Amino acid sequence: MPSTNPKTYTATPSRKVTFLGLGVMGGPMAGHLALAGHAVTVYNRSAAKAAAWCSEFAGTTAPRSAATPREAAEGADIVFCCVGNDDDLRSVTLGADLGDGNRAGDGAFAGMRAGAIFVDHTTASANVARELDAEARKRGLQFIDAPVSGGQAGAQNGLLTVMCGGDAAAFDAVMPVGMAFSRAFTLLGASGAGQLAKMVNQICIAGLVQGLSEAIAFGQKSGLDMVQVLEVIGKGAAQSWQMDNRGKTMVADKFDFGFAVDWMRKDLGLVLDEARRNGARVPVTALVDQFYGDVQQLGGGRWDTSSLIKRLK
Repeated sequence: MPSTNPKTYTATPSRKVTFLGLGVMGGPMAGHLALAGHAVTVYNRSAAKAAAWCSEFAGTTAPRSAATPREAAEGADIVFCCVGNDDDLRSVTLGADLGDGNRAGDGAFAGMRAGAIFVDHTTASANVARELDAEARKRGLQFIDAPVSGGQAGAQNGLLTVMCGGDAAAFDAVMPVGMAFSRAFTLLGASGAGQLAKMVNQICIAGLVQGLSEAIAFGQKSGLDMVQVLEVIGKGAAQSWQMDNRGKTMVADKFDFGFAVDWMRKDLGLVLDEARRNGARVPVTALVDQFYGDVQQLGGGRWDTSSLIKRLK
Protein backbone atom coordinates (compact mmCIF):
# COMPACT_ATOMS: atom_id res chain seq x y z
CA MET A 1 0.00 0.00 0.00
CA PRO A 2 1.26 3.50 -0.72
CA SER A 3 2.21 5.59 2.30
CA THR A 4 -0.39 8.19 1.31
CA ASN A 5 -3.63 6.35 0.65
CA PRO A 6 -5.70 8.28 -1.96
CA LYS A 7 -8.81 6.14 -1.60
CA THR A 8 -12.01 7.63 -0.20
CA TYR A 9 -14.22 4.91 1.30
CA THR A 10 -17.99 4.96 1.13
CA ALA A 11 -19.51 4.17 4.52
CA THR A 12 -20.82 0.57 4.60
CA PRO A 13 -21.71 -1.69 7.53
CA SER A 14 -18.65 -3.51 8.82
CA ARG A 15 -18.55 -7.12 7.62
CA LYS A 16 -16.51 -10.13 8.66
CA VAL A 17 -14.48 -10.96 5.57
CA THR A 18 -11.63 -13.24 4.53
CA PHE A 19 -8.99 -12.71 1.86
CA LEU A 20 -7.10 -15.66 0.39
CA GLY A 21 -3.88 -14.82 -1.47
CA LEU A 22 -1.73 -11.80 -0.60
CA GLY A 23 0.28 -11.31 -3.78
CA VAL A 24 0.87 -8.03 -5.61
CA MET A 25 -2.88 -7.74 -6.19
CA GLY A 26 -4.43 -9.51 -3.21
CA GLY A 27 -2.31 -7.82 -0.54
CA PRO A 28 -3.40 -4.27 -1.40
CA MET A 29 -7.00 -5.35 -2.03
CA ALA A 30 -7.20 -6.94 1.42
CA GLY A 31 -5.61 -3.80 2.83
CA HIS A 32 -8.35 -1.59 1.44
CA LEU A 33 -10.97 -3.85 3.00
CA ALA A 34 -9.26 -3.41 6.38
CA LEU A 35 -8.92 0.36 5.94
CA ALA A 36 -12.63 0.56 5.04
CA GLY A 37 -13.45 -0.84 8.49
CA HIS A 38 -14.10 -4.51 7.77
CA ALA A 39 -12.80 -7.26 10.05
CA VAL A 40 -10.34 -9.10 7.81
CA THR A 41 -8.83 -12.56 8.22
CA VAL A 42 -6.14 -13.51 5.69
CA TYR A 43 -4.53 -16.67 4.40
CA ASN A 44 -1.41 -16.97 2.26
CA ARG A 45 0.68 -20.01 1.35
CA SER A 46 3.63 -18.14 2.83
CA ALA A 47 2.69 -17.65 6.47
CA ALA A 48 5.40 -15.00 6.79
CA LYS A 49 3.67 -12.85 4.19
CA ALA A 50 0.36 -13.17 6.04
CA ALA A 51 2.06 -12.16 9.30
CA ALA A 52 3.67 -9.16 7.62
CA TRP A 53 0.30 -8.08 6.22
CA CYS A 54 -1.29 -8.28 9.67
CA SER A 55 1.53 -6.20 11.09
CA GLU A 56 1.13 -3.56 8.37
CA PHE A 57 -2.60 -3.22 9.07
CA ALA A 58 -2.47 -3.70 12.84
CA GLY A 59 -4.17 -0.34 13.34
CA THR A 60 -7.37 -1.48 11.62
CA THR A 61 -10.16 -3.74 12.90
CA ALA A 62 -8.14 -6.56 14.50
CA PRO A 63 -6.72 -8.26 11.39
CA ARG A 64 -5.65 -11.86 11.82
CA SER A 65 -4.12 -14.67 9.78
CA ALA A 66 -5.10 -18.32 9.58
CA ALA A 67 -3.15 -21.49 8.86
CA THR A 68 -5.51 -22.91 6.21
CA PRO A 69 -8.16 -21.55 3.85
CA ARG A 70 -10.79 -23.46 5.81
CA GLU A 71 -9.80 -21.83 9.10
CA ALA A 72 -9.64 -18.40 7.46
CA ALA A 73 -13.14 -18.77 6.01
CA GLU A 74 -14.87 -19.87 9.21
CA GLY A 75 -17.61 -17.43 10.19
CA ALA A 76 -16.94 -15.02 7.31
CA ASP A 77 -19.79 -13.26 5.53
CA ILE A 78 -17.71 -12.95 2.35
CA VAL A 79 -14.54 -14.77 1.30
CA PHE A 80 -12.46 -12.94 -1.30
CA CYS A 81 -9.71 -14.72 -3.22
CA CYS A 82 -6.93 -13.78 -5.65
CA VAL A 83 -4.53 -16.60 -6.53
CA GLY A 84 -2.62 -17.72 -9.61
CA ASN A 85 -4.61 -20.10 -11.79
CA ASP A 86 -7.34 -22.76 -11.97
CA ASP A 87 -5.39 -25.31 -9.92
CA ASP A 88 -4.54 -22.77 -7.22
CA LEU A 89 -8.20 -21.83 -7.06
CA ARG A 90 -9.34 -25.45 -6.69
CA SER A 91 -6.75 -25.89 -3.97
CA VAL A 92 -7.92 -22.98 -1.79
CA THR A 93 -11.62 -23.70 -2.32
CA LEU A 94 -11.74 -27.49 -2.18
CA GLY A 95 -8.49 -28.32 -0.37
CA ALA A 96 -7.30 -30.56 -3.18
CA ASP A 97 -3.67 -31.54 -2.65
CA LEU A 98 -1.91 -29.77 -5.51
CA GLY A 99 1.51 -29.52 -3.93
CA ASP A 100 0.91 -26.50 -1.71
CA GLY A 101 0.40 -28.43 1.52
CA ASN A 102 -3.40 -28.23 1.54
CA ARG A 103 -5.28 -31.47 2.15
CA ALA A 104 -8.81 -32.49 1.34
CA GLY A 105 -10.98 -30.71 3.89
CA ASP A 106 -8.63 -27.71 4.23
CA GLY A 107 -10.40 -25.72 1.52
CA ALA A 108 -12.41 -22.59 2.20
CA PHE A 109 -15.71 -24.15 1.12
CA ALA A 110 -15.49 -26.62 4.01
CA GLY A 111 -15.22 -23.76 6.52
CA MET A 112 -17.82 -21.38 5.13
CA ARG A 113 -21.20 -21.03 6.83
CA ALA A 114 -24.41 -21.60 4.84
CA GLY A 115 -25.31 -18.57 2.74
CA ALA A 116 -21.79 -17.09 2.76
CA ILE A 117 -20.42 -15.76 -0.54
CA PHE A 118 -17.11 -16.65 -2.20
CA VAL A 119 -15.78 -13.94 -4.55
CA ASP A 120 -12.94 -15.01 -6.82
CA HIS A 121 -10.71 -12.29 -8.28
CA THR A 122 -8.31 -14.75 -9.92
CA THR A 123 -8.07 -14.55 -13.70
CA ALA A 124 -9.06 -18.13 -14.42
CA SER A 125 -11.10 -20.12 -16.92
CA ALA A 126 -14.84 -19.74 -17.32
CA ASN A 127 -15.06 -23.52 -16.88
CA VAL A 128 -13.56 -23.49 -13.38
CA ALA A 129 -15.88 -20.62 -12.42
CA ARG A 130 -18.91 -22.68 -13.46
CA GLU A 131 -17.50 -25.79 -11.78
CA LEU A 132 -16.97 -24.02 -8.45
CA ASP A 133 -20.30 -22.21 -8.69
CA ALA A 134 -22.02 -25.61 -8.99
CA GLU A 135 -20.01 -27.03 -6.10
CA ALA A 136 -20.77 -23.99 -3.92
CA ARG A 137 -24.50 -24.34 -4.56
CA LYS A 138 -24.39 -28.00 -3.46
CA ARG A 139 -22.98 -26.78 -0.14
CA GLY A 140 -25.47 -23.94 0.35
CA LEU A 141 -22.88 -21.30 -0.61
CA GLN A 142 -22.77 -18.65 -3.31
CA PHE A 143 -19.95 -18.02 -5.81
CA ILE A 144 -19.10 -14.92 -7.84
CA ASP A 145 -16.35 -14.95 -10.47
CA ALA A 146 -14.89 -11.44 -10.41
CA PRO A 147 -11.59 -10.97 -12.27
CA VAL A 148 -10.09 -7.50 -12.19
CA SER A 149 -8.40 -5.02 -14.50
CA GLY A 150 -6.18 -2.14 -13.47
CA GLY A 151 -2.95 -3.88 -12.54
CA GLN A 152 -0.81 -3.43 -9.47
CA ALA A 153 -1.32 0.35 -9.42
CA GLY A 154 -5.09 -0.11 -9.52
CA ALA A 155 -4.92 -2.53 -6.59
CA GLN A 156 -2.70 -0.21 -4.56
CA ASN A 157 -4.91 2.81 -5.18
CA GLY A 158 -8.20 0.95 -4.74
CA LEU A 159 -9.27 1.73 -8.30
CA LEU A 160 -9.75 -1.66 -9.92
CA THR A 161 -12.39 -2.48 -12.51
CA VAL A 162 -14.16 -5.70 -11.50
CA MET A 163 -16.09 -7.88 -13.99
CA CYS A 164 -18.54 -10.25 -12.31
CA GLY A 165 -20.55 -13.34 -13.13
CA GLY A 166 -23.05 -15.03 -10.84
CA ASP A 167 -26.28 -14.62 -8.92
CA ALA A 168 -27.71 -11.09 -8.80
CA ALA A 169 -28.64 -11.21 -5.11
CA ALA A 170 -25.16 -12.41 -4.12
CA PHE A 171 -23.62 -9.68 -6.28
CA ASP A 172 -25.78 -7.02 -4.63
CA ALA A 173 -24.55 -8.16 -1.21
CA VAL A 174 -20.89 -8.14 -2.25
CA MET A 175 -20.65 -5.01 -4.38
CA PRO A 176 -20.71 -2.35 -1.62
CA VAL A 177 -17.91 -4.19 0.20
CA GLY A 178 -15.84 -4.75 -2.94
CA MET A 179 -15.98 -1.05 -3.79
CA ALA A 180 -13.35 -0.60 -1.07
CA PHE A 181 -10.75 -1.57 -3.69
CA SER A 182 -12.66 -0.74 -6.88
CA ARG A 183 -13.87 2.12 -9.02
CA ALA A 184 -16.32 -0.11 -10.92
CA PHE A 185 -17.85 -3.40 -9.78
CA THR A 186 -20.27 -4.70 -12.39
CA LEU A 187 -22.42 -7.82 -12.88
CA LEU A 188 -22.21 -8.96 -16.51
CA GLY A 189 -24.21 -12.18 -16.46
CA ALA A 190 -24.38 -15.67 -15.06
CA SER A 191 -21.49 -17.72 -13.67
CA GLY A 192 -18.46 -17.47 -15.95
CA ALA A 193 -19.44 -14.11 -17.45
CA GLY A 194 -16.83 -12.25 -15.41
CA GLN A 195 -14.04 -14.50 -16.68
CA LEU A 196 -15.25 -14.20 -20.27
CA ALA A 197 -15.32 -10.40 -19.96
CA LYS A 198 -11.74 -10.44 -18.66
CA MET A 199 -10.77 -12.44 -21.76
CA VAL A 200 -12.33 -9.72 -23.92
CA ASN A 201 -10.27 -7.19 -21.95
CA GLN A 202 -7.02 -9.09 -22.60
CA ILE A 203 -7.79 -9.48 -26.32
CA CYS A 204 -8.14 -5.70 -26.55
CA ILE A 205 -4.91 -5.08 -24.66
CA ALA A 206 -2.87 -7.56 -26.73
CA GLY A 207 -3.77 -5.86 -30.00
CA LEU A 208 -3.28 -2.36 -28.64
CA VAL A 209 0.17 -3.07 -27.20
CA GLN A 210 1.36 -4.71 -30.41
CA GLY A 211 0.11 -1.77 -32.49
CA LEU A 212 1.75 0.73 -30.15
CA SER A 213 5.01 -1.25 -30.24
CA GLU A 214 5.08 -1.25 -34.03
CA ALA A 215 4.23 2.46 -34.16
CA ILE A 216 7.01 3.48 -31.75
CA ALA A 217 9.60 1.21 -33.40
CA PHE A 218 8.61 2.58 -36.84
CA GLY A 219 8.89 6.17 -35.65
CA GLN A 220 12.27 5.57 -34.04
CA LYS A 221 13.61 3.97 -37.25
CA SER A 222 12.38 7.07 -39.08
CA GLY A 223 14.31 9.39 -36.78
CA LEU A 224 11.31 10.98 -35.12
CA ASP A 225 11.23 12.30 -31.55
CA MET A 226 8.72 9.72 -30.36
CA VAL A 227 8.00 11.39 -27.03
CA GLN A 228 6.87 14.45 -28.98
CA VAL A 229 4.99 12.35 -31.52
CA LEU A 230 3.10 10.48 -28.79
CA GLU A 231 2.13 13.77 -27.15
CA VAL A 232 0.69 14.95 -30.48
CA ILE A 233 -1.14 11.80 -31.60
CA GLY A 234 -2.31 11.16 -28.03
CA LYS A 235 -4.66 14.11 -28.53
CA GLY A 236 -6.30 12.43 -31.52
CA ALA A 237 -7.91 9.17 -32.60
CA ALA A 238 -4.83 7.06 -31.76
CA GLN A 239 -5.14 7.81 -28.02
CA SER A 240 -5.43 4.85 -25.65
CA TRP A 241 -4.72 3.95 -22.03
CA GLN A 242 -1.68 2.03 -23.21
CA MET A 243 -0.32 5.06 -25.05
CA ASP A 244 -0.96 7.40 -22.12
CA ASN A 245 0.54 5.09 -19.49
CA ARG A 246 3.16 3.03 -21.34
CA GLY A 247 4.15 4.98 -24.46
CA LYS A 248 6.91 7.10 -22.93
CA THR A 249 8.31 4.21 -20.89
CA MET A 250 8.44 2.09 -24.06
CA VAL A 251 10.42 4.87 -25.77
CA ALA A 252 12.74 4.94 -22.74
CA ASP A 253 13.16 1.13 -22.85
CA LYS A 254 11.81 0.71 -19.30
CA PHE A 255 9.78 -2.40 -18.48
CA ASP A 256 10.35 -3.08 -14.79
CA PHE A 257 6.78 -2.49 -13.59
CA GLY A 258 3.17 -3.34 -14.28
CA PHE A 259 1.58 -6.56 -15.54
CA ALA A 260 4.19 -9.25 -16.31
CA VAL A 261 4.55 -11.06 -19.64
CA ASP A 262 4.30 -14.44 -17.87
CA TRP A 263 0.89 -13.45 -16.51
CA MET A 264 -0.27 -12.17 -19.87
CA ARG A 265 0.66 -15.43 -21.56
CA LYS A 266 -1.36 -17.31 -18.95
CA ASP A 267 -4.34 -15.05 -19.67
CA LEU A 268 -4.00 -15.34 -23.43
CA GLY A 269 -3.80 -19.12 -23.06
CA LEU A 270 -7.23 -18.95 -21.42
CA VAL A 271 -8.50 -16.85 -24.32
CA LEU A 272 -7.19 -19.29 -26.93
CA ASP A 273 -8.64 -22.28 -25.06
CA GLU A 274 -12.04 -20.61 -24.87
CA ALA A 275 -11.88 -19.59 -28.54
CA ARG A 276 -11.27 -23.20 -29.53
CA ARG A 277 -14.30 -24.17 -27.46
CA ASN A 278 -16.71 -21.49 -28.72
CA GLY A 279 -15.43 -21.21 -32.30
CA ALA A 280 -14.36 -17.54 -32.10
CA ARG A 281 -11.64 -16.44 -34.52
CA VAL A 282 -8.81 -14.55 -32.77
CA PRO A 283 -5.88 -14.55 -35.25
CA VAL A 284 -4.26 -11.35 -33.97
CA THR A 285 -4.45 -12.52 -30.37
CA ALA A 286 -2.88 -15.87 -31.30
CA LEU A 287 -0.05 -14.06 -33.09
CA VAL A 288 0.61 -11.65 -30.22
CA ASP A 289 0.69 -14.61 -27.83
CA GLN A 290 3.54 -16.02 -29.94
CA PHE A 291 5.27 -12.64 -29.82
CA TYR A 292 5.08 -12.69 -26.02
CA GLY A 293 6.72 -16.11 -26.23
CA ASP A 294 9.59 -14.40 -28.07
CA VAL A 295 9.88 -11.88 -25.22
CA GLN A 296 10.07 -14.76 -22.72
CA GLN A 297 12.91 -16.23 -24.79
CA LEU A 298 14.70 -12.88 -24.43
CA GLY A 299 14.50 -13.32 -20.65
CA GLY A 300 11.58 -10.94 -20.27
CA GLY A 301 9.03 -13.10 -18.51
CA ARG A 302 8.81 -10.62 -15.64
CA TRP A 303 8.94 -7.52 -17.82
CA ASP A 304 5.81 -5.42 -18.24
CA THR A 305 3.56 -6.40 -21.16
CA SER A 306 4.63 -3.25 -23.04
CA SER A 307 7.98 -5.02 -23.58
CA LEU A 308 6.57 -6.41 -26.86
CA ILE A 309 8.57 -3.61 -28.48
CA LYS A 310 11.81 -5.34 -27.43
CA ARG A 311 11.42 -7.98 -30.13
CA LEU A 312 11.24 -5.24 -32.79
CA LYS A 313 14.56 -3.64 -31.88
